[in-house]
Amino acid sequence: MNIQKLNLKNLSAPLLIALAVSGFALNSSPFANASHLNGQINELNQQNSENREAQDALEVEAASLADKVNRLQAEITGLESQIRDNQAKNDEVQRQITKAEEELVKQKKLLGENIKQMYLEGDISTLEMLASSKDLSEFMDKQAYRNAIQDKIKTTLDKVTALKLDLKMQKEIIDKLLADQKSMQSQLDSQRSEQNRLLGLNQSQQASVEQEIKGNNAQIAELKRQQAAENARLFGTTPGTGANCGGGYPGSAPGPWGTWGCNYPLDNAIDSWGMYNRECVSYTAFKVASSGRYMPYWGGRGNAKQWDDNARGAGIPVDSNPRSGDVGISNNGVYGHSFYVEQVAGDGSIYISDYNQQFDGRYREYWVSAETVRFRGLVFIHFP
Repeated sequence: MNIQKLNLKNLSAPLLIALAVSGFALNSSPFANASHLNGQINELNQQNSENREAQDALEVEAASLADKVNRLQAEITGLESQIRDNQAKNDEVQRQITKAEEELVKQKKLLGENIKQMYLEGDISTLEMLASSKDLSEFMDKQAYRNAIQDKIKTTLDKVTALKLDLKMQKEIIDKLLADQKSMQSQLDSQRSEQNRLLGLNQSQQASVEQEIKGNNAQIAELKRQQAAENARLFGTTPGTGANCGGGYPGSAPGPWGTWGCNYPLDNAIDSWGMYNRECVSYTAFKVASSGRYMPYWGGRGNAKQWDDNARGAGIPVDSNPRSGDVGISNNGVYGHSFYVEQVAGDGSIYISDYNQQFDGRYREYWVSAETVRFRGLVFIHFP
């Protein structure tokens, strides 16, 4: 069973589900496939861990891309509104230019008629014009009229010319603004298309990663199934007692990393010795500590199959002779298995209790034959 302690920030049920399980070899030879299976499961778990990290990064990138697309769309919508406003201004300026040009044509026509009349009258001398008038008043009226027409035409021409020039400048400004805005809109459309393309790729990558994770989980499940079958062959299929709890293992207990116990899902919390709750190693650590003996902190120091090595390194006796109160260790399988010796019979068989023997996080009690004790490579840690 795995007792490796991970960073708590990264703990999640899917990641923990295959990190701390008990298991045994897949054929009649206890050690035949242990190394091979261990490598397979470790590699698959590592791949899943890396894939989930990649998936998290892809989700962050997707959120960023979606935000960029939304902001680009908002900019495009704003530009489209500005373009419509400027187009309306451009249409109004064009209308005014057309009107001004029509007025100019009208004034030019009037000017032409007056110039023609003035030209015809220009052949007549002032004396003759005075003589042809009925009186002096009529002559003055004619002269004043001509002068007034000339002044009005000049004023109108100046006004129309200035208006046309001003409108032309406005139109050039608006035309340039429209061109710039349409160019910007084209660029934003291009950026939006690219961001949507990248978002599509991102989502495809996420789907690919998710598919790979599912495939790895399926392989892990199959390896666990094989290990469970071997476990049943060695120890039988004794059903678990109770839903989750048994053997005095607490329903809920405080620990350095929060509460743990059999009322919590398997591998969802870490106990006081750095091991995942409802695992075989968590239960045996609890049993040693609750009996008043010293239980070292072995979190992060390997699986159940490393416990005998850890004990030897700490100077704790380990041998193949079981005694009541010992922690038994099976080095068979991928992770090995730990159990607590409740009783030793005269024929060498032992009555044991454990957790998670069938990968369900449940408590069990059962007899193990003397033959299994002698010939299956079981060792026993004599905690002082």
